[in-house]
Formats: sequence, structure tokens, C-alpha cells
Amino acid sequence: MNYEIVELEQKTVVGVSAITSSADPNMSAVIGGLWEKLYQGGVNAVIKNKINEYAIGLYSDYSNDQYCVTAGNEVSKAENDELTVKIIPAGKYAKFDIHGHMEKVVAQAWREIWEMDLNRSFTGDFEEYLNSDGDNADINVYIALK
Repeated sequence: MNYEIVELEQKTVVGVSAITSSADPNMSAVIGGLWEKLYQGGVNAVIKNKINEYAIGLYSDYSNDQYCVTAGNEVSKAENDELTVKIIPAGKYAKFDIHGHMEKVVAQAWREIWEMDLNRSFTGDFEEYLNSDGDNADINVYIALK
């Protein structure tokens, strides 16, 4: 799977979060539940100061086998006290451009990323959903590098 190295500015993400792990048999349900809350639960509609409508799926706070997953949007200023606020650090990232059925291509991309020999920093990896077409999604996956 091809990628390019990019430098990103710091980003602020507001949304809903949960702690899970790759070993958790309920991981998919936990992550799916966050996306449900974001859209069907109306969270997306109340996020203030969105920079764009691109949804962000952020993986942060890696500890042992666990990590925090946040589904939300990038904002210019965090003003939703009732929601989670996470910072994506500025730095170097491997950027993967993927296209296709949203759930299938994201799952496949992560399987391949975990097998790659990337010099990961585990400071904040994220998916940026450039459209909401479930069958023909355009998604950028960013992996934080040292």
C-alpha cells in the first residue's frame, strides 16, 4: 500500500470518545456506536466551529493494548463543553489515500498498516472522511511518525 510523508499542523477534534483495544471482541461495536452517536445521535449537528464537514476518526492515548477512539470533526476552536476535545499533534505523518466501500477499505487499510514497518510515534493516528458515500468513500488515513 502506497503512502506519502506529509507534515501536518496541530488539529483540534471535537466529538465522542470511548476506550477500546484491538483484542476487545466488542471493538467494532464500540467504534460503530461512536459513529452512530455522531450522526444518528445528533452530535455532529451541535459541534461548533467546524473547519469543514469531513468526519475524523482519531486513535489516541495509546497505552498497553488500549487506545481512545474519537469520532468527530476538526474545529477552529473547541466550544462544546459536553463533548470530548482531542488534539492531533503537529508533525510528520504517513498519508494513505483510500477509496471504496467505507467499512471494507478502512478495515483492509488498517490490517495492512499494522503489518508495515513504519516508525510510528503512536501520538495520534486518524482517518479523515472526505465524503459520506458509503460505497464510494474517499478517505485519508494518517499515521503519526517519529
